[in-house]
Amino acid sequence: MIKKLSLIVCFTLSVVAVRAQHPVISFFDELGSAKIQTEEYSQAHDTIVQVEHRLDDIIWSRYVYRIIDMRYKQNYQIYFPTKSDDADYRNLFKVITDAVVDGLSIYAKEEGTIKPNFKQEKLAKNMIPMMFMVDDPTGDYSDDPMHYEVCCSDYMLIHYDSIADELSPNFYRFEAVVRNQLKYLIQEIVFFNKHTSRMYQKIIAIAPMQADKITTRDESDIMASLNQSIMFWIPFDDLRPYLAMQYIIPNRNETKRVTYDEFFQKHLYTSYIVGEGNMYNRWIPNYTKTAKEAQKEQGRIANELLNFEQDLWEY
Repeated sequence: MIKKLSLIVCFTLSVVAVRAQHPVISFFDELGSAKIQTEEYSQAHDTIVQVEHRLDDIIWSRYVYRIIDMRYKQNYQIYFPTKSDDADYRNLFKVITDAVVDGLSIYAKEEGTIKPNFKQEKLAKNMIPMMFMVDDPTGDYSDDPMHYEVCCSDYMLIHYDSIADELSPNFYRFEAVVRNQLKYLIQEIVFFNKHTSRMYQKIIAIAPMQADKITTRDESDIMASLNQSIMFWIPFDDLRPYLAMQYIIPNRNETKRVTYDEFFQKHLYTSYIVGEGNMYNRWIPNYTKTAKEAQKEQGRIANELLNFEQDLWEY
């Protein structure tokens, strides 16, 4: 009898210990509503997986520049919601803006090109609002019926308090800003690790692109438009803790919760190539004259990246 009681007590204690180690998180809250945010992400920024690659193991690498266009259906989840007061979700631009107000460092692009330059000093707080100038208050857009004008007094999304030395958000006309913020430029490195015998892709930096910053009216000068539309560059690893703390808006399945960090790490977005690292320091728009030529060149670079790994296993 004593032996049976001992076994029962041990079993009960083991069950309690297991439950203590793995608490059950209910899908519904105390009011019976489905939880949009769950508790396990409260410390997500401390548990981001970062694979370390040894320098000696990398035998090949190549820089690639891609544009993530919000007008592609696969990217809708990082474009919406377009309002700044949504209680549950924020779009990617809102996450970035909140992160900058919180202290995330941003950098200007390299002079004369669109590449990031992280060797320079990060932008000072008093300069950040200029990077978030979302419209030219003196510009004439009367010939553009799709342009969403921003009032002169609200043409900066971030304000700087020189006395307190603090930044604060100004989301009064956030919807107007997002309407013209349709693209992101990412710098990505593709590399082969001989230790694991596989290819990897890593986003190095990301830059929001604002159509309102384009001043050239020559539609054929695509490089000038790309250059002028870049707002600033952000080191992607610095942004990841903020991305890991925010779910993207779900698409037809409220229980499939994916953070922005997962969205980018799993490459759930669609993009197209605009440039690569090459000795000529040229981008695709520099040496292609038509859209068909540009698409052909994009396909060539994509195939080279794909074929490199395939060719390693040719015998």
